[in-house]
Amino acid sequence: MKLAIAQINCTVGDLDGNLRRILDFTRQAEGAGARLVVTPELALSGYPPEDLLLRDGFRLACRDALIRLARGVHGTALLVGHPHLLDGRLYNAASVIREGRILATYFKNHLSGHASLDERRYFEPGADPCVFELDGVRFGIAICQDIWQRDVAARVRAEGAQALVVLNASPYHTGKLMLRQQAARQRIEETGLPIVYANLVGGQDELVFDGASFAMDSHGDVTHLFGAFTETLGLVELHHGAPVTGAIAAPQSPEADVYQALCLGLGDYVRKNGIPGVLLGLSGGVDSALVLAVAVDALGPERVEAVMMPSPFTADISFQDARAMARTFGVRYRELPIQPLLAAFTETLSAAWAGSPATAADIVLENLQARIRGTLLMALSNRRGAIVLTTGNKSETAVGYCTLYGDMAGGFAVLKDVPKTLVYRLCRHRNALSEVIPERVLARAPSAELRPEQTDQDSLPPYDVLDGIVEAYVERSLSVPQIVSMEHFEETDVRRVVRLIRLSEHKRRQSPPGPRVTSQGFGRDWRHPITSGYREF
Repeated sequence: MKLAIAQINCTVGDLDGNLRRILDFTRQAEGAGARLVVTPELALSGYPPEDLLLRDGFRLACRDALIRLARGVHGTALLVGHPHLLDGRLYNAASVIREGRILATYFKNHLSGHASLDERRYFEPGADPCVFELDGVRFGIAICQDIWQRDVAARVRAEGAQALVVLNASPYHTGKLMLRQQAARQRIEETGLPIVYANLVGGQDELVFDGASFAMDSHGDVTHLFGAFTETLGLVELHHGAPVTGAIAAPQSPEADVYQALCLGLGDYVRKNGIPGVLLGLSGGVDSALVLAVAVDALGPERVEAVMMPSPFTADISFQDARAMARTFGVRYRELPIQPLLAAFTETLSAAWAGSPATAADIVLENLQARIRGTLLMALSNRRGAIVLTTGNKSETAVGYCTLYGDMAGGFAVLKDVPKTLVYRLCRHRNALSEVIPERVLARAPSAELRPEQTDQDSLPPYDVLDGIVEAYVERSLSVPQIVSMEHFEETDVRRVVRLIRLSEHKRRQSPPGPRVTSQGFGRDWRHPITSGYREF
């Protein structure tokens, strides 16, 4: 028999739209000869619905949508993910639908407690296995987190299953596909069951789902791997329940994956929220260059506007490179000098500054420039309805090398979870596709250009050192002594960076949402208190 994976891009809360998408893929699968279609986890509601699940109206709407979906399924069977309300309890469920009827429903046994998902806030765990038969093949059902535990696969095997079908909404981060496949192989080694793994694709606020659905035979060998970051109908031929080797997508570099994740995350955020376009401050630096590239690739040049806002400290080459990139990408471009506004602010504040230390006044002047730029961008945003894309990266946000209500102002932070060293690698990846970012932008020492001859390294350790410490402390949760001993960093650098991370938490909390691409994203994954008396040194 032939099975189809509907690797679809669902929208949270769009029950009618998701229903139509599921039926459309089911009909395509039927036309291709598939006898069973498998959707991702909670495909009917979109994932994750979060506190919509606490609203009675939404729960009932999901129930009604499932009934309507069932009426539209004839011929090819459908295994669909959906919220399920039973006796006042809500479950993360998957139902087998055939000929207009719901034949069986499975309740997810193991709920995710991850900060980005937090299913235990909404759902009750199921307790029973579920096995159904179709065309003489007995399929066991698992949902996402179930595959990371031993018991669900073992119990469906004991119930006579010949294959395990897994519905997933597994968010992307670097290296995640390898971890999924390792978990699947562990279950195969324990049970001998081949696995069909259907994963969601699309952007949802700070999460990106990469798809990359796959099938494995009873030896743990990959027989099918479908493309990442794109919708697809993946067809899997089964022989007595075991997948026969078919299409296997070519592997990509980590940089290619991250770049596609950023494009998908931004593109879906804009499209799904009905936003007409985006604005960004184009400084001639590497971060804004990468954000411009992602924006154009995700949305098209007609929906992107770049604004150069020079100050007295802006270098001529910054002008030249910003203009060159705007021409290359074909975006709307304008220049709004901030010197007159800066002069007006400083004149107004001169009396209040009297007697202040010169260093304090210098910092205020730097922050004023950033806030003037933020105000100009937000004014354009208000006028046009486009959102502002902030251009700061994870390295800067981590240590507070950014200005509240200045360069942090905006509606979406494309590089929120992208360290500075990765920014450079992503730029080179994009240039390998076509030369769009001038080499000089990548070769120059990074600078905020807020004072004469300024470079980032006047205030920060070199970015390879900074990023190594941030990765160890934020993503691996290592202590200061562990970082010093394991990573061979200077203790003074480690203490300095960790202190800055702690002091900058109030800033990070106020940053816009942005796509998660690392194992420890800088959104809801990171939950450190702003007010804390704990010190590691």
